[in-house]
Amino acid sequence: MAKLIYSMITSLDGYAEAAEGGLGRGAEDQEVHTFVNDLFRPVGTYLYGRRMYETMVYWETAHTEPDLPPHILQYARDWRAAEKIVYSTTLESVSSAKTTIERTFDPDAVRRLKAEADHDLTVDGPNLAAQAIAAGLVDEYHLFITTSVVGGGKRFFPEGVRLDLELVEERVFDSGLIYARYRTR
Repeated sequence: MAKLIYSMITSLDGYAEAAEGGLGRGAEDQEVHTFVNDLFRPVGTYLYGRRMYETMVYWETAHTEPDLPPHILQYARDWRAAEKIVYSTTLESVSSAKTTIERTFDPDAVRRLKAEADHDLTVDGPNLAAQAIAAGLVDEYHLFITTSVVGGGKRFFPEGVRLDLELVEERVFDSGLIYARYRTR
């Protein structure tokens, strides 16, 4: 059975999306990007909400830009190789290969997908992840914690959720970014 992983960059005070823009420094450097590449290369399917898909679809054509460093080109290759499912009631079409649209998030369908998948899945974006967390579908949480406190926005974990997690891996990068991987107990 494949795992469902929720992973995002988050501020030190727990926001995956800041009310006033960026989450601060620490996530842009080659060391972190190479680590992310290696971590998510085995992922077979990305589950996105519309807004996250619209951000990530950049990777469909990133390889066509001149002079990109190898770690960026590698991420683009890996992203294009994976399946993508976009949950949206408003998106009319997708602009990337290996991508389907689902109109509603169906926890039972995701359970079946996990049971049948040969490779892990990720759920990306705090709104969609909140639905997966509420349904008890998330197996691991991968937090990339910046050095900034942003004071508000969309939280990494939804309000009212209580989880019992086990820390299974951690790493501090030269930029000050902290990676923490937790498993659901």
